[in-house]
Amino acid sequence: MDDLDRRILATLQRNNQLSFAELAEAVGSSPASCMRRVNKLRSNGVIVADISLVDPKALGKSLTVVVTVQLDRERLDLVDDFKRAMRAANEVSQCYMVTGDADFVLVVTVDDVEAFDLFVKTKLYTNPNVRKFQSMITLDRVKFEPRIRV
Repeated sequence: MDDLDRRILATLQRNNQLSFAELAEAVGSSPASCMRRVNKLRSNGVIVADISLVDPKALGKSLTVVVTVQLDRERLDLVDDFKRAMRAANEVSQCYMVTGDADFVLVVTVDDVEAFDLFVKTKLYTNPNVRKFQSMITLDRVKFEPRIRV
């Protein structure tokens, strides 16, 4: 990956709706070169998805909670079961397997405290492998920049 690829990635992370002509102008290249490079970045798995980021509050999801989860047993099948359950949980927007005191960190986005309580009761308390969890209700989103510095 060279400097032009990095400029293309940085530009696409800010706005992936640009035409190849607009992208080329932004990075100082030709549209054909940008198209070839973007296609190569996609086929090589550098670009994994083209998505739209949605503000949860605009959809009525006014409560974001960061939850750390500690599993009781760390057998591979039980860890896989937990991962599967979190992938299926609509309330979970992000799930990370981590090192340290917690095994997982979840970002849960819901309508209100009652909806979070329902999530806890149906997804965490009912899971026999969840030893304990800690919830942190967010007060303010200070930074939300889903891009990687390239």
